[in-house]
Amino acid sequence: MKQVIFTEFGGPEVLQLVDAEDPHAGQGQVRIAVRAAGVNPVDWRIREGQILGAHPTVLPSGVGLDAAGVVDEVGEGVTGVDVGDFVFGEGVSTYAEFAVLTAWAVMPEGLTFEEAAGYPSVVETAIRLIREVGVRSGETLLVSGASGGVGSAVLQIARERGIAVIGTAGAANQDYLRGMGALAATYGEGWVERVRRLGRVDAALDLAGAGVIPDLVELTGDPGKVVSIADLGAPEFGVRFSGVAGSVPDALAEAVDLISRGELHIPVEKAYSLADAAAAHADSHAGHTRGRRVIVV
Repeated sequence: MKQVIFTEFGGPEVLQLVDAEDPHAGQGQVRIAVRAAGVNPVDWRIREGQILGAHPTVLPSGVGLDAAGVVDEVGEGVTGVDVGDFVFGEGVSTYAEFAVLTAWAVMPEGLTFEEAAGYPSVVETAIRLIREVGVRSGETLLVSGASGGVGSAVLQIARERGIAVIGTAGAANQDYLRGMGALAATYGEGWVERVRRLGRVDAALDLAGAGVIPDLVELTGDPGKVVSIADLGAPEFGVRFSGVAGSVPDALAEAVDLISRGELHIPVEKAYSLADAAAAHADSHAGHTRGRRVIVV
């Protein structure tokens, strides 16, 4: 099969498309013929060699955590899924023609493989962040870097839970945020005052790692009400860095429910081929994403 790997840490140029042995489903796993794989910031953070305790890396390494495809092998002890089922979920080395998933759900009706591949990690992350930051119905959550995949999920899940959201993003994405029910503000000079004019901030999330942690602490008045997934230096300010996933199966079940009820939709901004994985990483690293980027196999 064709698979994207890297044999050394570095920039997007270290990614290689190679011929590799087909993986096989172990106990409690399924193998899928991959139709699309999600592109997440954690993918290029791992490729760069950043120290992420939840994702220890042994070289050479495959790339990718999220995928959607067709089940073609069911491991021992697996029930409730059959060969031929369309599923989406999380596994390892998903930038490939075949991948093993450790958590999955049957795709909701009407969802394409490209769309489905964009949900698993971002929905798990969004649910986890809302829980960890302790924001409740009737309160207001500030989301810095709100237009990407995780931000798009946070805005919609928070809204469904009765939480008001203020989102920051570039000028081109202001209407996108408003379309998801958020109050919107541009980042850049003066952004703190622009947010203050929109109302009280009870909790805040840093999704972009743009050096805004001190400002988020100032806006909330409490470092315990700020969580980051993008700034490894967050603990220096008393802010929690969240990098360890919660229950992916539970997150997938909630995603299926929300998608089926029309409460959650994350658009695919751009799709890439396996051969263009380096370009996908470069674009993801550059930011300014509206929704998700995916690899189509």
